[in-house]
Formats: sequence, C-alpha cells, structure tokens
Amino acid sequence: MAGDNGEVRVENTSSAVGEFYDQLSAGWEGNWGEHLHLGFYDVPAPPENLLDQKEATVRMVEETIKFADISDEESKRLRRMVDVGCGLGGSSRYLAKKFGAHVEGISLSTWQVERATTLTAAEGLSDKISFQVADALDMPFPDGHFDLVWAMESAEHMPDKEKFMQELVRVAAPGGLIIITTCCHRDLLKGETTLQPSEQELLDSISRICCLPAWCSTADYVRMAQDLSLQSIKTADWSKNTAPFWESTAKKYSAVLHDSAMKALKGVSPLQLWVDGFKQDLVKYAVITAQKPA
Repeated sequence: MAGDNGEVRVENTSSAVGEFYDQLSAGWEGNWGEHLHLGFYDVPAPPENLLDQKEATVRMVEETIKFADISDEESKRLRRMVDVGCGLGGSSRYLAKKFGAHVEGISLSTWQVERATTLTAAEGLSDKISFQVADALDMPFPDGHFDLVWAMESAEHMPDKEKFMQELVRVAAPGGLIIITTCCHRDLLKGETTLQPSEQELLDSISRICCLPAWCSTADYVRMAQDLSLQSIKTADWSKNTAPFWESTAKKYSAVLHDSAMKALKGVSPLQLWVDGFKQDLVKYAVITAQKPA
C-alpha cells in the first residue's frame, strides 16, 4: 500500500506482521540460519568476521544470556521458558539445550511456526519444545507460568508497548527473569519532548517498509519496567555491536533473500535506511533485563 508521499506502506496489524514474516523468513534462513535476529560483533569488528552472520546470530544469544548474569543456582530453577516472537525457534532450541528447560515459542507467522516445529523435531527436541501461532499482546498462557520470558527482537512490532510489557510480566513466575532485546530510537536529550523532524521522518520510512508501529526508547522501557514494579532492571546499548550486521547483510545479499524481500516489500529495500539510522545514532539496539518480584 502506498503512503501519501508515495513510499510503500506495510500495515502493522497482527495479520500483516504474520504475512510479512511468512514471505521473508525462507530467504532469511538461507542467509542467517536458524536465528532470525541481528548478530553480535566485537567492536571494532574484524573485517574477516563480517561475513559470518550465522556465527554472529548465535553469539547474540550467548551474549544476551551472559548479560543476564544467570548464576548456576538460578539456572537450576529455570524449568519453563517462553520465546516471544520465536522465529524459526533458534533461541528456543538453544535455551532448551543449555538449561534443560521446557520452552514454548509463539509467533504471528504460520510459516515460522511450521518451520520451527520441523527443525525442532529434526534435533529430537519435540518433547521439550512446542510452538504455536499466537499474539504476544494476548498470550495463551496462565499467569505466573514461566521462569524465563525471552523476547528477542519482537518488541519492535508491538503497537501497544505498555500492554506488551504487562503481558511479559503477567506470564512470568514470581522471581522470574524477563529478557528483552530490541531496536529503539535514541533516548531524548534534556529539554527535548520529541525527536527531530528529520529523525522521525527516517524512522517513519523504516516503519512503513518493515511493518513497524511507533518506536520508543530504552528509557521508555525502563520507565515501563519500573511502573510494573520490576526489580534488578539492567540495560546496555549494543548499537555498535550490531551495526556491522547491516553492512554484512548488504555484502551477502543472496538471490533468494533478494527475491523474497522484493516480493514482501513491493520492490523496496530498507537496508540503507537501517544503516543510516545506526550511523546517525538514531537507531539503537538495547538489551534489557529485569526480575519479577518473588
């Protein structure tokens, strides 16, 4: 759908997000493997490492777990986990194998759920991991059910981020750990009430193409976590660690990824927009961890 300025507008309803990932995920898997999220790189990233995207996406999971600082004692009680926005189930399988836990993954994409189920069965993990199509704003789980709530790059698609945070807290068990990684916009400076018009215009362009609703900042997530009485709130800015992923993607843009992207995005590629956002220090990559009161 075209916007007023002629740019392609991709709707950000739950059904549109599901269709968006139905169309793109096969191409992404061909380039990035089972983990459909950004990769983590050392800073500065050695040039020879930029093309190894699969290794970088696995490292993102490892670094996120490390940042959460899960002790050996804590790891023993992580028996039930939920992977919110599970993609192809890469994180689900990693967590199940590392902690011996049962994991439930949800996605709005039917294709992703079916593919995640197939990959999980191939690894003999179907007894520990299951997937279903579900909305993260209305999760089909009881209150206080999960010891670990994992949301890697799903918050971006939530039209109501307050409701999203409330749902994460609702399904977390007392004392449960909540881990979020997400692209945000920069924190507002003292005296600012909004982003600069040129900055908002760039974010709007990314959003129109990538099926994203309104953005927020890391500071916004911290405020929401505090309002929900979460404890041990901790954040880090991994923008410089993830920015090389876009350069790597541009260099490694395979035919299958290109074809699927052009179909889903109606001939428009958002790659340069993301690169510009990171270079301008407008787009940030945040990791946020917190604990629900026991």
